[in-house]
Amino acid sequence: MRIFSCETHINQALDMFVAEQKTFPMLEKINENEKLSTKCAYCNVAAIYIVENEK
Repeated sequence: MRIFSCETHINQALDMFVAEQKTFPMLEKINENEKLSTKCAYCNVAAIYIVENEK
């Protein structure tokens, strides 16, 4: 599972991940190249974070 999130929705993304996956996620900042094209899963703002399963 992978959720892209802006600053405003990061808590919602973390809560959703834990509720669905029953485990704690990895939280990483998106690199500068991906920021331009990646949108938040909850709004149309550019995403800053990736919440995902451990690699």
